Amino acid sequence: MSTPDVFPTFAHRPWSHRLPPPIVMMGVPFDQVTNAQALEIIGEMIESRRPHLLATANVDFLAQVQEDMSLRSILVATDLVVCDGTPLLWMSRLLGDALPERVAGSDLVPLLLDLASAKGHRVFFLGGRDEVLAEAQKRIMERWPALQIAGLYSPPFAPLDKMDHADICRRIRETKADILFVSFGCPKQEKWLAMNFKEAGVPVSIGVGATIDFLAGTLKRAPMWMRRSGLEWFYRTAQEPRRLAGRYWNDIRIVGPGLLHQLFTMRRKNPPPALPFSDDIRATASPSALPEAPAVSPSPLVVMLPDRLDALSARDASLWSTIESSPAAWIVADATHTTFLDSTGTGKLVRLARMARERGGQIILAGATSAVITPLALMKLSGYFEIAPDVSTALARIPAAA
Repeated sequence: MSTPDVFPTFAHRPWSHRLPPPIVMMGVPFDQVTNAQALEIIGEMIESRRPHLLATANVDFLAQVQEDMSLRSILVATDLVVCDGTPLLWMSRLLGDALPERVAGSDLVPLLLDLASAKGHRVFFLGGRDEVLAEAQKRIMERWPALQIAGLYSPPFAPLDKMDHADICRRIRETKADILFVSFGCPKQEKWLAMNFKEAGVPVSIGVGATIDFLAGTLKRAPMWMRRSGLEWFYRTAQEPRRLAGRYWNDIRIVGPGLLHQLFTMRRKNPPPALPFSDDIRATASPSALPEAPAVSPSPLVVMLPDRLDALSARDASLWSTIESSPAAWIVADATHTTFLDSTGTGKLVRLARMARERGGQIILAGATSAVITPLALMKLSGYFEIAPDVSTALARIPAAA
């Protein structure tokens, strides 16, 4: 059963303009957030009462999206993608725009339970074995006695296309949960959420993998020194060698060469200076950031992309004030003079494309040369953009209603 195209369901994300552009690694856009910022954004999601998707992406995600087009589409469409992998932090530094810190799902979930306990939010746990859920519930209530557990449910094991989605969503919806933790493993949990998060109606839904096992004590996390040194995978393999050894070897085989290829293709010869990162997402807001979704304009917007769309220009708010303050749904980005595109520049294009889709339109790259087309193809994101040979052709492709 294929997952649906989730692009048309994009919702307005008022925090997106207050963050630096995401950095794209092997087709996955990682949002530049700390644990504290992720919690702040999740708080906004809960207050909005609209369903949102979160993903904690690690090296295994990067390996899987090279062949799994639907998973890549889901991650591009996900409301917040955080970095759950120390090696990916190291690579982001080499690519010229370092992610601020690792936001591991197994660290984020306890923080979310702290938040839920303090704010009175209701949480729902979906997936995992019945005995694991029962032990997790016991330990959670010992640590967070004030926490409101809206429900726990372990559906019968079945392939994605054989699951009773309607019944599961009904169970979740009736509890009026605020946070949904899904433990089906990647990519099943991400695909299930993409298919059902709106029907489930929970403000925040996140795939958590083995985190429920950590909470139950059936699996132990690696010591802190192994997490910080990027060796947590080795510890996990020692715990479950038959299940994980092959997977981790496959990840290394695919992601190692893939990231090196990206580094040599998209890293400029003279690296930029260290880029600042604010712990306060409000401090990084551009002057053009809008608190609410603007009304859609009937006129398309034509903008000129900078000569070098790199980490420095992608973060320069003055270059993007027109496009980010415009209510236009259809955007023609003139890339005729763009001679370089790096990982953060790609993230900026992905964010602009999402902004256009939020408004019911699309972004069209006009006059793009191989300097732009090649990196997008390397990231396997070419299909996410309409490509036109020039501006006039791009304008002619925009529907008459726009």
